Amino acid sequence: MALALIITMCGCKQKDQSGKEELFADDQLVAWCIVPFDASERTPLERAEMMNELGLTKLAYDYRDKHIPSFKSEIEVLKEHHIELSAVWLWLEPKGDDILGDAGRAIMETLEETGTHTELWVSFPEQVFQGLSDEEAQDRAVMILSSVMEMAETIGCTMALYNHGAWFGEPENQIGIIRAMDNDNVKIVYNFHHGHQQVEGFGELMELMKPYLSTININGMKVEGPKILTLGEGDRELEMLSIILASGYNGSIGILGHTEGEDIAVVLERNLEGLDKLRSKLQ
Repeated sequence: MALALIITMCGCKQKDQSGKEELFADDQLVAWCIVPFDASERTPLERAEMMNELGLTKLAYDYRDKHIPSFKSEIEVLKEHHIELSAVWLWLEPKGDDILGDAGRAIMETLEETGTHTELWVSFPEQVFQGLSDEEAQDRAVMILSSVMEMAETIGCTMALYNHGAWFGEPENQIGIIRAMDNDNVKIVYNFHHGHQQVEGFGELMELMKPYLSTININGMKVEGPKILTLGEGDRELEMLSIILASGYNGSIGILGHTEGEDIAVVLERNLEGLDKLRSKLQ
């Protein structure tokens, strides 16, 4: 299981090195990918209780179709346990005029019904842009995302483009999409575990992304992989965290769960230990 830190942008103000205590503070942690990857298959109530026990106060929600019927209950239980719903995953596989699909529609309807205002983390499968030139791919992305953004803004939500690989996962392409959309409510979610090929140039990439960043998901990093690695077990994430700290980026920090067959509480505890060790080494 790898740890990813979710850093939701609250503005860019320059920090001195003591800023690491604020940027990577435990009370800023956001849990991500802990619903479908939990071998214990916790209910919404059990998940909220687990988060309370671990001292986690924010959740970015992802799902499989079987979790959709309990999404409304999830929102209610999170409120009861004083846990913030920081973001919701929205996977788009457009077919003709149907952009959201059954799961996406159910998610949007539940957010509207419950009056929940959050950020939608949007991404696509590779084939949506396969065979298209960069210009054609950007035009298609802008058309689809503008429709989704209109729906999101109607219910009081914002959007962040999630780098899940392929053409849409390249930050330069996402920046082009955002500039074409010309909407300040569209940001970027950058995932370390989908960016192993970008480790060497991360400093330059960070500068490009910073004006648009909403979230950074951090993972244990080795150029040669594996894709998912416990935070603190890689040889590059400390350097990358230092770049983020030095950039002046600030916000909340979260833990990503992304393994099969493990109790997610054990995974979170293991990665909290990795975070603590890295935090002590940041200069």
